[in-house]
Amino acid sequence: MSAAPQRQRRQPSAQEFREMQASPQFADLKKTYRSFTFPMSIAFFIWYLVYVLSAIYAPGFMAQNVFGHVNVGVIFGLLQFLTTFVITWVYVKYANKNIEPKAAAIREQMEG
Repeated sequence: MSAAPQRQRRQPSAQEFREMQASPQFADLKKTYRSFTFPMSIAFFIWYLVYVLSAIYAPGFMAQNVFGHVNVGVIFGLLQFLTTFVITWVYVKYANKNIEPKAAAIREQMEG
């Protein structure tokens, strides 16, 4: 079984990189990336601050048992892990649909 022939990629020049960086196509890619990452990062940071500040300033609330010996603080802590995984999953789906096609088009244009 023979392997498929690999296409030779060309190395873009520094000038081509600068031109692409200034292009509307690259600006659109950055906008698409930032429109997800900035709001999601801010939302997660706020959620993390709520967790930390609740632990500091509302220890009674955080110590309330939810069931058995599991309290609100433990639930919030586990939710930190869960939200990290959910954000990662959502980002991968978003990136595959919105970012990767634009990046691939730029890569194809630059490397030929």
